[in-house]
Amino acid sequence: MNVLFPALRDASTAPALRFGDRALSYRQLAAVAGPLAERIGAETRVAIWATATLETSVGVISALLAGVPAVPVNPKIGESELAHIVADSAPSLVLAQSGVDLPDALAALPRLDVEVIAPPEDAVPAPFPYEPGDESPALIVYTSGTTGPPKGVVLPRRAIAHTLDALEDAWQWTADDVLVHALPLFHVHGLILGILGPLRRGGSVHHLGRFSTEAVARGLSADGTMLFGVPTMYHRLAVEAGEDPVLAKALTRARLLVSGSAALPLTDHERIAAASGRRVIERYGMTETLMNTSVRADSPDAAGTVGVPLPGVYVRLVDDAGKAIADSDGETVGEIQVRGPNLFVEYLNRPDATAAAFDGGWFRTGDMAIRDATGNYRIVGRKATDLIKSGGYKIGAGEIENALLAHPGVAEAAVTAEPDEDLGERIVAWIVAESRTDAEPPSAQELSDHVARQLAPHKRPRTVHFLESLPRNDMGKILKRELHA
Repeated sequence: MNVLFPALRDASTAPALRFGDRALSYRQLAAVAGPLAERIGAETRVAIWATATLETSVGVISALLAGVPAVPVNPKIGESELAHIVADSAPSLVLAQSGVDLPDALAALPRLDVEVIAPPEDAVPAPFPYEPGDESPALIVYTSGTTGPPKGVVLPRRAIAHTLDALEDAWQWTADDVLVHALPLFHVHGLILGILGPLRRGGSVHHLGRFSTEAVARGLSADGTMLFGVPTMYHRLAVEAGEDPVLAKALTRARLLVSGSAALPLTDHERIAAASGRRVIERYGMTETLMNTSVRADSPDAAGTVGVPLPGVYVRLVDDAGKAIADSDGETVGEIQVRGPNLFVEYLNRPDATAAAFDGGWFRTGDMAIRDATGNYRIVGRKATDLIKSGGYKIGAGEIENALLAHPGVAEAAVTAEPDEDLGERIVAWIVAESRTDAEPPSAQELSDHVARQLAPHKRPRTVHFLESLPRNDMGKILKRELHA
C-alpha cells in the first residue's frame, strides 16, 4: 500500500494549505480531514463542488483518506453536462462549502457541508482510516466532451502517486518548496498537481484564489518557490513583467516556473526570460495519463518543447498505420502513444471507449508531436483539430501559431483548417491584434507573408480572420471547434 500523504500522518506543525488568510498546518489538516474521512467512509462515491477553497481541498483529501472515489465538479458547469455527470457517476453524497447553493442535479443528492475551522496546534488528530490498495479508484475526473458527452476518467491511487513522485525527480521538488498558483480545483493541473503534489512532498501550497499579476508578485515575494500557471496567465505575466520591476523581481525569486494545459508561445518564453532571467518549463499530460513528459529542472534550456519522458513512463510516436517512428530528426510528425503506471484504469461505464483508446498496452493520446535529437518532444497539436494536410504536407498548427505570435502586431493566434479543392485542406488563421501599440494592425497579407518567411511558403495561412477574442475553456485552451461555428 502506498500512503499518499506521509507528512499528513506524521501530523507536523509545518504549513500545508493556505487560501488567502486561512491556513492549516499538517497537524490541523489531519485533525479536520480525519473525522470527515470517517464520516464518509461508507459512501460509494462522493461528488465535490470544486470551488477554489480550503473546503474543496479538505473534502478531496478526506475522500482519499477514506478510500472513497471523489468526483470533482466544475462550479461553472452547464445544466445538461452536470446532469450527465451525476447520472453517469451516481454519487451517493455531495460535499460542498457551507452556505453554497447547488444546482438542481446536485441539490437532489444527500449533502454534507465541509466546515473548516482550524483547531489548536496541540489538537490530537483522530486515527486515520486504513488506506486502500494502489489500484483502488481515487478520483473520477470528467473530460471536456469535445466529441460527445464527457467521459469519466477513473484514476487509481497508483497513477497519482507515480506522477507526483516522477515530478519530484524531474523538478527536484522537496518539502521546502512553497507552490503558488490560482488554478481551478476540478481538474488535473490545479487539483492533483497543485494541491495533492505539495502535500505528497510534505511542502505547502499557497492558493491565490483568483489570478492576478499583483497576487502572483505578492505570493512569490513572500515565500513562494514555485509557480504553476496556464499560458493565458503567463502571457499576462510576460507582458507586464517588462514594465513592472516588482513583478520581474518576484519572478526572479521563484525556483521554478511551470506552464501546462496548453502550449506556451515562444514569444512569452522570451519575454519572461528577458525580464526575470528565469525560464518557464513546460510539461505534457492528459486527464487519462496524468503527466507523461517534462522539461527537467536540471536540463539545458528546451523552450518550445515539453521535455523528455518522466521516470517510469514510456512514450513513442507512431505513423498513420500505427507503426513506431524511430526518427528523432525534429521534423517527422507522429501521434504520441503512452504506457506506464501513470495511466487511468477505464472510462466509467464505457468499455467500448476504453478499448478503443488503447493500441495493445499503449494509450492513443490523439496528440501529434515531433522528437528532436536530444529526446525532447514538441507538440504540434491534436490529431483531430491541429494536424493539417495541405498540398501533400503534414503541418502542425502549433508551429504556425508560434510564427504568428512572433509578429509584433499579434496578441493571440489560433490556426485551423478548412476543406480546399486543390490543396485538400487550407490553413486558416484566427488573429487577435495587439492593442498595446500605436502601430496599425497587420493586414492578412502581411501575416501570411510573415509566416512564409519564418517557416516555409506552404505553411502560410490562406485565410485570415480578425477577432476581438478567442474562445477558451477554464484552463486557457482555445476552443477551436467554436471558431468555425
